[in-house]
Amino acid sequence: MSSRDDIDEDVKDTDVLDEDVKEELEAVEDTEEEVTIEFYGGKWMSAVPLTFFVVWAIVQSGVLRIGDTTGLVTGMLVGLIVGLFFVKGSWKHYANTIFEGMTRRVAATAVVAWLWAGMFAATIQTGGFVGGLVWAADAAGVGAVLFPAVTFILAALLATGIGTGYGTTVAFSALFFPAGVLLGANPVLLFGAILSGAVFGDNLAPVSDTTIVSAVTQDADIGGVVASRFKYAVTAAVVAFVGYLVAGSMLSGVDVSGQAQQIFLQQSEPLGLVHLVSMMVVILTAVRGRHIVEAISWGIVVAFVFNVVLGLAPVSKMIVFEAPQSLGIAQSLAWLPFVQLVPAAQTGVSGSLYSGAKGFFPLIVLVLLIVAGAQVMIRGGGFRAIQDWLLESVATSVRRAELSMVLGTATVNAMITINTAAEIAIAPYIARLGERFNINGYRRANILDANTSALGYIFPWSGGVLVGYAVLQGLPEQYDWFTQAMVVNPVEVFPFVFHGWVLVIVFLLSALTGFGLEYTSDRESEEVARV
Repeated sequence: MSSRDDIDEDVKDTDVLDEDVKEELEAVEDTEEEVTIEFYGGKWMSAVPLTFFVVWAIVQSGVLRIGDTTGLVTGMLVGLIVGLFFVKGSWKHYANTIFEGMTRRVAATAVVAWLWAGMFAATIQTGGFVGGLVWAADAAGVGAVLFPAVTFILAALLATGIGTGYGTTVAFSALFFPAGVLLGANPVLLFGAILSGAVFGDNLAPVSDTTIVSAVTQDADIGGVVASRFKYAVTAAVVAFVGYLVAGSMLSGVDVSGQAQQIFLQQSEPLGLVHLVSMMVVILTAVRGRHIVEAISWGIVVAFVFNVVLGLAPVSKMIVFEAPQSLGIAQSLAWLPFVQLVPAAQTGVSGSLYSGAKGFFPLIVLVLLIVAGAQVMIRGGGFRAIQDWLLESVATSVRRAELSMVLGTATVNAMITINTAAEIAIAPYIARLGERFNINGYRRANILDANTSALGYIFPWSGGVLVGYAVLQGLPEQYDWFTQAMVVNPVEVFPFVFHGWVLVIVFLLSALTGFGLEYTSDRESEEVARV
């Protein structure tokens, strides 16, 4: 069976996902056709909320170096309020549009990936997987220099297997990041390697949302799209791998207390590596075409069973109700492994399942608000105005058309920080432009997906970076030796997402030079040819 046939076999169960993407795209196109909010100053003013947020994020994260997700939530809230004052007439439609945006499926997809991946990562972390990684790396002689490069490759494989870069970022930030820091790897470089692996998977995985969106919106078959971009992804990965090897030898790690490091190494044991099976369950289930929620749920179940049966962690480490010790019914239930009696002031719920989901709550609110801001811009005609301006004033030749595709996707990704949402927003423009200049659907899909996959993990305020940062912020509570100084600020990591930058540069140069350009007549998508 050929590699192309293999890809087609992998994506045979993605028809449901295709329909979801088509419905989401049709919803965007319908709202663009009917502008329901008028702004003083015209359609461009519908970009006020998102523009305000980007400026806020640059000041907070870039200028003041404050990595606070809740602060970004405040910035988006204020941006939406500021946008109200530019609305003509009643504010009712504007307010309803905010609710409309927050209920979009594209936002829920990111939220679900974070929550499930967070619970899974925290559960295998509780089962000693980090200790197992440290033991294995120490036994194999994988030290500080090699660890970031190895992490990039493994993250790329996981992201390609399960089809979610966000889920990969969560898992590797929780598991490989502390292990690498303890072994002496540079934290910023290590975080960049994790994000690069997520970029690779989001860009290449047949079951990735971004892959499906890029193919469906450009009238191309998924198997053909993946096969056509394989050479770009692998070439960029080789460059990135070499980059992490070189940078790993040049950048030193942070100072971990020698005593704490020695104690952790002594306590590390190979049994925690049994959770490699938990990860393989997730990968194999996802590769078989099952929904990512089902795949990670099975991983959580397997990890939970391993922890209990092998004595890696008691039930109370994964879920526990901390009830007041003076409560009679709590005393009668205290024999249960998930019920503990505590002083009234210390009651609550804890455990890996709880903490694994809890850390993403501020980010979830931020994502919903950003997608709401994007919906305001769609309803106000802002995105259509940008598209029309690019079509009429910028894209006057094939080269300039492709260059505007690259720059257009970059602009939209800077404003909409969830890469799938950004891709859906800009996809109609890419399709219209490609049809005007007869650019092949595979080529359009590759430009669209490479940029959105990469930039979604590069901008300091992007979802991919922030979801990893949310995990890093919780690590000082997990390990006594992990200090706040080891948490990487999002603004520090963007130069080190090597694979993402290489992809962006490759397609920018391709647009400028015409390298790899194909017209519709040169090659036709299989799905289009069958029509």
